[in-house]
Amino acid sequence: MDLEKIFHMKGGLGETSYSNNSSLQVSLSLSLSLNICKRAADKVKHITLESIEEMFVEIRPRSLGIADLGCSSGPNTLSNIKQLVHAVEMVCNMQLHQPPEFRVYLNDLPTNDFNTIFQALPDLYRELNKGIRRRNHDGHGIYIAAYPGTFYGRLFPDNCLHFVYSSNSLHWLSRVPPGIYDEEDGVPVNKKSIYISERSPPRVSEAYSRQFQEDFSLFLKSRSQEVVRGGRMVLILLGRRTTGPDHIDHLRGNSFFWEILYQSLATLVAQEDKLDSYDVHFYAPSREELEDEVRKEGSFKVELVDMFETDKDAGNFPSYGVAVAKTVRSIQESMLAHHFGEAILDKLFDHYGRLVDQELEKQDVNSITTLLVLARL
Repeated sequence: MDLEKIFHMKGGLGETSYSNNSSLQVSLSLSLSLNICKRAADKVKHITLESIEEMFVEIRPRSLGIADLGCSSGPNTLSNIKQLVHAVEMVCNMQLHQPPEFRVYLNDLPTNDFNTIFQALPDLYRELNKGIRRRNHDGHGIYIAAYPGTFYGRLFPDNCLHFVYSSNSLHWLSRVPPGIYDEEDGVPVNKKSIYISERSPPRVSEAYSRQFQEDFSLFLKSRSQEVVRGGRMVLILLGRRTTGPDHIDHLRGNSFFWEILYQSLATLVAQEDKLDSYDVHFYAPSREELEDEVRKEGSFKVELVDMFETDKDAGNFPSYGVAVAKTVRSIQESMLAHHFGEAILDKLFDHYGRLVDQELEKQDVNSITTLLVLARL
């Protein structure tokens, strides 16, 4: 399966689009309902803006390169860029310096709905022009472009980036780990699961772990050639607190949502082989796994690692289960429709939302988000 051609957030502005269902995703914008509690969200915002401010004071580039990797097409994208630009301009204003020009690179897979972002650019430029003075009196001094492609590999020229931001993207692997299929006949060995579960044989968790190591190492190596010395990366991704050899989140963490999705699929999909052959290209690493890969690759140093639990705020939805179902659908719809067909989607996510609410009545689900700040050596 070619994930670059199939996997994408649901585009457009419709009811099930990512743009209208990304409120559970971490954002710098305080106007959005966040999937971590407000106190933690404020801390994430503070650390992110502080990182770009510190980098700018140290390097003082006349042309500042910012990349948003896995930008998607929701309202978070340009809101994040606006706040990053504003943070740098505030530093320049306090120190009576002209702000730099800003080169902003928006990256996602080629199937991403970049048009929705581009249609909002005129409003962004107008908002930015209301603020602090620009390098040019007749221009906004910010140049935004799309760079489609996988971030597991090179995307940009050498030494062109000063700040890299990625939110809710690096837990997606470049592929479903090949090690979860039998080497001789290609039959999936992860029966009755679509991710690592208590039912999975040891080789499944080992395959997912190896794939994460391979992908994250390549990500770091690629960025090391694109980010200047002293540049920063702020990476936000789903993770887990447990560190056992089976790589299972025993605390009902992010993996539990995949277990609920499997249960929902099992009620609608009669063909067992069809269900067994569906697995997600997802991995929630532990803090130790992230730090180990950074240390082994050697081009960056860890400035900060922090972990946050999710907030169960349903926002404008009838329940938290409905909110989770809408968000998961906007992310997974392309993959599920490709494998099972579109006909099951409405019933699938109705059932999924109900199951999430039922499970929360029994016991809490402790989904974890990890914040990782790296500096280029």
